[in-house]
Amino acid sequence: MSLNGFTEKTPFAELLAATRSSAVHLEMRDQYAVGDEADDFAAFMSTGRANTDPTRSFWPQWLPLVQDAVSRGVEMRRARIVSEPVTDYIRYKHAITVLNLQGGEDVRWLPRRQAAGLALPGADFWLLDGRFVQFNHFTGDGDWAAKERTMAPETVALCAAAFEAVWQRAVPHERYAV
Repeated sequence: MSLNGFTEKTPFAELLAATRSSAVHLEMRDQYAVGDEADDFAAFMSTGRANTDPTRSFWPQWLPLVQDAVSRGVEMRRARIVSEPVTDYIRYKHAITVLNLQGGEDVRWLPRRQAAGLALPGADFWLLDGRFVQFNHFTGDGDWAAKERTMAPETVALCAAAFEAVWQRAVPHERYAV
């Protein structure tokens, strides 16, 4: 399947499997409340320690997708814009990012105050092969609401420029302290 043949119902795993050169992800919320992280986040809040076991939670589904993409030569980058001081959720995300890195993703963090002046889309997104965008929409509480997909050139250009601008200003994970 090529990215041109997508539908709104095509699972993201299939889209990533069709990706050939790059997959970039921009996250801009300080709090997410998605179900597949709920138990691990609750445990982090009660113990102060993140579970970085790659066989738990959503990792057994995610890590093979990333490793497969990277083995095909896909460059996977993730940037997170965060408010400071960071929320407990962002401390949790920072702690488990070691697994993203082990999978082959490159991750950077940008303090929100350093994003002022950047033209950013209104939602988190994935940009695949520089031509396909999936926006991830969330409720006010941070749970999944919907996804929206497009290959519209003006939207793709906005997302590509936004991601690269964030990436250039962002701090590599190893140097970003929470």
